[in-house]
Amino acid sequence: MEPIEFSTNPFGGVITNPANLPDGAEGFDTHLKDSIGTWKSDGHKVVWLEVPIEKSSLIPIAVDHGFAFHHSDEDHLMLTHRLEPDAFIPPFSTHYTGAGGVVLNEKQELLVVSERYRRSNTPSYKLPGGALQAGEHLHQCVVREVKEETGVDAEFVSLICFRHQHGYRYGKSDIYFVCRLRPLTQQVTIQAEEIAEALWMHIDEYLGAEGVSVFNKEIVRAALSSPGLTPSHIEGYTDPERHEVFMPRTDQT
Repeated sequence: MEPIEFSTNPFGGVITNPANLPDGAEGFDTHLKDSIGTWKSDGHKVVWLEVPIEKSSLIPIAVDHGFAFHHSDEDHLMLTHRLEPDAFIPPFSTHYTGAGGVVLNEKQELLVVSERYRRSNTPSYKLPGGALQAGEHLHQCVVREVKEETGVDAEFVSLICFRHQHGYRYGKSDIYFVCRLRPLTQQVTIQAEEIAEALWMHIDEYLGAEGVSVFNKEIVRAALSSPGLTPSHIEGYTDPERHEVFMPRTDQT
């Protein structure tokens, strides 16, 4: 019997073709067992088995043959099986990534928001921002989030700093980038589903407010004192569709 249709990667891995898996469990047990034997005798190290949700009846059979869960998405589950006991399997993504915007106008007013769902009834003002979507660049995310939460159009200026945090959502870690933006409009229109209030607040009032965290005050100070890192191009490397590179401004001394 020919093994389940597959391709290989440079690390000795077998990658099965999910479209070629049977729609039902009948015959899959024997086919998978024979395939594992063939792959092992051919010197492969790891099997990557992607099971679409419409073929989920195959999952218990794969588990019975030694497969373990690796990661999942809305429409599939990825399982792995070591053909060599010590074969290396790269872990799945360990981090969330988010971005917040320091948007400062010519009146030295800072664009801030107070979230609708918060732990205290006392307003706590923070920077507009949120999580990156799949395939989205950092500068695109922060501009989009500012627009969605406040209605203000803005343009990306520079990357100021970032925070790395462990023990975030679902036990994952989190990287939060702080960016400097230049407002293109002034009218505020809140995203009522998530935001209770959005307004322009003078920078001095913000830095002195009790309802602002120490972290938020410090990152705003960082944005005021440093030009940050600006989008850059590396000849022979940078692909605008895939890469986003930030470096110090070359006109600084």
